[in-house]
Amino acid sequence: MTTTTDFLTTWAQAERRRDVETLDRMLTDDFLGVGPLGFTLPKEAWLARHEGDALRYETFDVEEVDVRPYGNATVVVATQNAVGTHAGNPIPRVLRDTLVLVRDGDDWRLAGIHMSFVAGTPGAPPIPGGPPAPGRP
Repeated sequence: MTTTTDFLTTWAQAERRRDVETLDRMLTDDFLGVGPLGFTLPKEAWLARHEGDALRYETFDVEEVDVRPYGNATVVVATQNAVGTHAGNPIPRVLRDTLVLVRDGDDWRLAGIHMSFVAGTPGAPPIPGGPPAPGRP
């Protein structure tokens, strides 16, 4: 039986390594990802992010994990720390992720993820009324 910790470790490694085969097995068929700017990506588009050279991760880690089980589903709120680029532009270094995992036999699968900027971190919009984020004028 896969634990949520094992699932998250494998998922983070697959994202960092651009391992589409592993990600395909880990996502439900009706998976939906919501990016930090509000765009949505169904499973096929999520996997396609790793085709070509558009998205590249140097690092991708999941930390500050809060796991809340609900029977055959689990809600995970975590901090995603990543260094990388998309289309040559730096990606946000810190995102807050809410992941919805569902039980599939003895394993977990990712049904959805919602990503949010963490104000005041590199690559995020500035805190309203506050100083600009590090690295921003």
